[in-house]
Amino acid sequence: MPGHMAWLTMDKTYRSDCPIARMLDLVGDKWTLLILRDVLVFGCKKYGEFEHRVERIPTNILADRLKRLVQYGLLHKVPYQDGPKRYHYLPTPQGKAMLPVISAMRDFGETYLGGRVPAG
Repeated sequence: MPGHMAWLTMDKTYRSDCPIARMLDLVGDKWTLLILRDVLVFGCKKYGEFEHRVERIPTNILADRLKRLVQYGLLHKVPYQDGPKRYHYLPTPQGKAMLPVISAMRDFGETYLGGRVPAG
């Protein structure tokens, strides 16, 4: 499948050729997967919806991670209001492809760590 991931590898620098290391370069901080969870599982779209989730991501980090997810092609930034300009963040097909990863992490956490997904 060479070329299949060209959207992600163009103009990006990775620390190695390992696909796991490359995934960690993209989503390996403590906030990015939670943002994707909020989009894919809870249907969050607006900045304020992310801001008010139970984990309380700091606003400067939220803005940075949303920007990065758009830059890397996992989310679309779509305007829904002018004056002041406001945006929805919607998953791209590549972003939607992350759902099985998030689901597997949830299953592992529930089974081995005693966690449960917070209410939507």
